[in-house]
Amino acid sequence: MLALLAVLLLTLSPRRAAAWPVDLSMPLETGKERFHKLSVVEWVEVEDPSIATAEVLPGSNELLLTGLKPGRTLLLLYAEGKLAVWRLVVGAPGRPAEPEPSAELLAAARKACPGLKTTGGAERSLTASVKDTRCREALRALLKTDAYLARELDLTFELPVLQEQLGTLATALKGSGLTVSYRGAGVVLEGTTTPEGHRRALWELFRQSVGRVPLEDRATVKQPAPPDAGPSGDSEP
Repeated sequence: MLALLAVLLLTLSPRRAAAWPVDLSMPLETGKERFHKLSVVEWVEVEDPSIATAEVLPGSNELLLTGLKPGRTLLLLYAEGKLAVWRLVVGAPGRPAEPEPSAELLAAARKACPGLKTTGGAERSLTASVKDTRCREALRALLKTDAYLARELDLTFELPVLQEQLGTLATALKGSGLTVSYRGAGVVLEGTTTPEGHRRALWELFRQSVGRVPLEDRATVKQPAPPDAGPSGDSEP
């Protein structure tokens, strides 16, 4: 329990990843609630709220998670310009959810990424050099499963692959008012958008990227103007 708490408290630290795989996999049970205290959180959003819900309790950094039906969905957490993504795995009452199969996807990743190395057990890890699109896409398919968490990866990218990934991100953000660029080892998000556009952009950064990609969020988020209430005072008869 102490180890789990430590992971939860660190989830939104600047070292968290904005890319596959998830930072944490959280088991839930249908019809049951779980509470978690975070060190900091501004807002959260569940990808599929028909499977599970998440709520930051007012006046605290406590997170309330509720499983609604068996399945898997993602939870995006945001604070201080950083994001984290958890997988919420909801099992049937009294039964843990079955892990997603990944053996075939791991075999495909080994074939596509020569030199890929893995370790198992408590020190589970995956190390690979991503030299082309085929390797990147094979890893992305694998890392969408339960196979690995973000902290268990050590990936290095050839420059053309990073450029290709950046092009994919730019296409995904087109029309949002936001731009994305690489600065050193991280991704910088810039521009002006609405709260909804900002959230969509953060989801796309996660979905389209592979490996640990620290985020520097410089986006300006403008709240929509309130509707015009018209002139005050009594109206003329």
